[in-house]
Amino acid sequence: MADNATHHYISSFFLVGIPGLQDFHCWIGIPVCLLFSLTLLGNSIIIITIKLEPSLHQPMYFFLGMLSMNDMALASSTAPKMLGIFWLDAHWIDFDICLAQLYFIHTFCIIESALLVAMAFDRYVAICIPLQYTTLLTTTMVMKVGLASVVRAIFLVLPCPFLIRRLPYYTKYVINHAYCEHMAVVKLASANTHVNRTYGICVALSVMVLDLGLIATSYLKILQAVFRLSSQHARSKALGTCAAHVCTILVSYTPALFSFLTHRIGKKVPPSVHIIFASLYLLVPPTVNPLVYGVKTKQIRDRVIGLFFPNKKISEN
Repeated sequence: MADNATHHYISSFFLVGIPGLQDFHCWIGIPVCLLFSLTLLGNSIIIITIKLEPSLHQPMYFFLGMLSMNDMALASSTAPKMLGIFWLDAHWIDFDICLAQLYFIHTFCIIESALLVAMAFDRYVAICIPLQYTTLLTTTMVMKVGLASVVRAIFLVLPCPFLIRRLPYYTKYVINHAYCEHMAVVKLASANTHVNRTYGICVALSVMVLDLGLIATSYLKILQAVFRLSSQHARSKALGTCAAHVCTILVSYTPALFSFLTHRIGKKVPPSVHIIFASLYLLVPPTVNPLVYGVKTKQIRDRVIGLFFPNKKISEN
């Protein structure tokens, strides 16, 4: 009661942006804006192409459409506020809006991870047990997998804002970050945050270990099946169907792992480096994914060319 009488709870936070690089914020905003614009454009093209082209109404492309929608939502939850900081000096953010932002960011990240697992399973079934592909991965099953990905993420992240809400925030209100990130907000509390830290680490580790484990298992099975093929052409074709997905996994998980490790054990890593990687983790994969799938996946590449250049002949091979 004494604390309540002598302290005032803060109602908003101050987002610094990128510490040490404030003088360059206006320039940093340019690539952020470019990445955000490309994310919206590229993923919109992927979604429209899949919707309009009946030959792409297959599980692999349904999962890709879900990934594109999630990528657009993830980028939209961070980039506008970042641009506000970099270009308009709009550093202040309401306490509840900050909690909402961190909730959506972490939810969309977990959905992204689950969809990558689903796409790995899709490739496993297509290559290892192709005769069961149409019976296992029906449209209904694909929708159930997508729904399960969303539900898992919602309930895993849901306790985070409530656990933060119970903490007192009296004096510290400056977040050395470009957006509201869970641990960055937790560190400002004027109380013991052991429960918050433990829960955050448990969720992050469980998602990474489980999802990466499932992806690794799928690709080990795929490699075993591929190397049993006698034809070199068949091997190349089978591996070629996985190339885009492997690129997406590397682009998504590499900065995520770096950000996670530096935030907790990388004490000597400059804050600016950590925040740049944390921002790249949220902005680069949503931009790169449609480019990777557009270049690596012939069906999508040909349909996109057909949409924009209807008179151009599309190769059949």
